[in-house]
Amino acid sequence: MPTLDICFSPELLPLYDLKGRVAVVVDILRATSSIVTALANGVTHLVPLSELPECQAMAAQGYITAAERDGRQAEGVDLGNSPFGYLDGIVPVQGRCVAITTTNGTRALQLSSAADAVVVGAFLNLGAVAEFLRQQQKDVVVVCAGWKGKFCLEDTIFGGALAERLADSFDITSSDATLAALDLWQAAQPDVAGYLLKSAHVRRLNSLESHKDMEFCVRQDEYAVVPLFRNGQIEVEKLA
Repeated sequence: MPTLDICFSPELLPLYDLKGRVAVVVDILRATSSIVTALANGVTHLVPLSELPECQAMAAQGYITAAERDGRQAEGVDLGNSPFGYLDGIVPVQGRCVAITTTNGTRALQLSSAADAVVVGAFLNLGAVAEFLRQQQKDVVVVCAGWKGKFCLEDTIFGGALAERLADSFDITSSDATLAALDLWQAAQPDVAGYLLKSAHVRRLNSLESHKDMEFCVRQDEYAVVPLFRNGQIEVEKLA
């Protein structure tokens, strides 16, 4: 039976051997939620980048540019890191490609590239990700993007929610990290948005008047898309 483990921060990735495993990279607030929303609403692919200038430069190649630093939209780009940027129609996204850089999420994606497959996970596509992992039947590591290398609640409870979905076909008991995430998820599950009001990152977002982003990002199973990061870009994987 394949195992499901959880890495609470990209800083801990050197402790995990990703070879032969599937990495599920998650940055609930908000990079992976935005990526899932973008692809579900007609973006053809996204290119995650580390530095703001290289993201801005992609505009010359016809890319929509999306960038965030410390929770705020960066200067000189089309979009920030809100999923509503792909929903409100202000910047038409259908059939377009996006260059994206964020404080935490894009870094976690790049650091996970040694895995056999790198999946972009969010509550928004939780069921689709779980089904993809059942099809793969490989060991899984959930890579929490965290906040500047530190633990965060929202990414960890996603790991617990995924563990609950996969409990029938994966070993979710051999990792203390997974057990802890599952306990946190079960505490949060009755009211995820309410539970996360105490989290540090939600308080940061609320100070930036982005509360509606959090409420959207904790919706489950909004989109049946499984984004995979490979060959430097993120595209939707077609489920069998």
